[in-house]
Amino acid sequence: MYNNVGPQPGVPRPPTNPQPNPFGNSFYGAGSGLMKSGLGAYGEKILGSSSEYVQSNISRYFSDPQYYFQVNDHYVRNKLKVVLFPFLHRGHWTRITEPVGGRLSYKPPIYDINAPDLYIPFMAFGTYVVLAGLSLGLNGKFSPEALNWLFVKGLLGWFMQVALLKMILLSLGNGEAPLLDIVAYAGYTFTGMCFAVLGKILSGYSYYILMPCACLCMGIFLVKTMKRVLFAEVRSFDSSRHHFLLLLIALVQFPFFAWLGNVSVNWFL
Repeated sequence: MYNNVGPQPGVPRPPTNPQPNPFGNSFYGAGSGLMKSGLGAYGEKILGSSSEYVQSNISRYFSDPQYYFQVNDHYVRNKLKVVLFPFLHRGHWTRITEPVGGRLSYKPPIYDINAPDLYIPFMAFGTYVVLAGLSLGLNGKFSPEALNWLFVKGLLGWFMQVALLKMILLSLGNGEAPLLDIVAYAGYTFTGMCFAVLGKILSGYSYYILMPCACLCMGIFLVKTMKRVLFAEVRSFDSSRHHFLLLLIALVQFPFFAWLGNVSVNWFL
C-alpha cells in the first residue's frame, strides 16, 4: 500500500544512478594499455623477423643490382682481356672480400677484376643483336621481324647458359650462389660472340677461325670461374664429378656458340 505512493512535491528524491567505481576505469585503461603494448611488441617482432628473413634471402640469392654496375673504363678494359684471353691472365681468380657490417662481403667490380658485372654482358648483348641485324641486312634478309627474332634468340641463349650453370651447382648439392652472379658470368658469352659475328661480316673465312677461338676462350673462362669462384660456395663435392662437370661446361660452349653465331631467322639453323 505504501509502495504505490508517488513522489511527494517538495521532497527531494535520492539519486538513482550508481556511483562510478574509481578503480574500474584505471584497471581497464591499464589492462588495455598492456594488451596494446604487448600486441604491438609481438607484431613488431614478427614483422621484424620476417623482413630480416626476406632481406637475407634476397641478398643471398639476388644481391644488390647496383653492385653489378659499379665499373669504370679501367675495369672494363681489363675484364675484356680476362674474358677474351683467359689463358693470358696471370693473377688469381678468387674474389676479394672486405668486412661490411660485421660480416665478409665481396668488393664491387671497380675494385676487383674477378668480380662479376652486368655492364659488359648487357653491352655485349646489345652489340650482338646490332651486328647480327647488320649481317642480315648485308645478305638482303633484314626485317623488323628478323631483328625481333634475333633479340629473342639471344635472350633464349642467355637463359640456357644460366640454366646450365645453375643446374650444375644444384647437382653438386648447393645452389646458393647469387643468381645475378650466374647471369653475369653467362652473359660474358656475347663478348666473344660479337667478335665472331664481326669476323663473319668482314670476311666469311675469318668467322671459321674466330668462332672456335671464341668457344675455347669462353670455355676456359667459365671453367676457371666456376672452379675458383662459384664452386667456393659449394661445401662438399666429389672430385671426379667436379672435373666431369667442368669438362661439360667447356664442351657445351661449342654447339651453343655455333647456334648463336649462325645468324638466320630459323630456330635451329
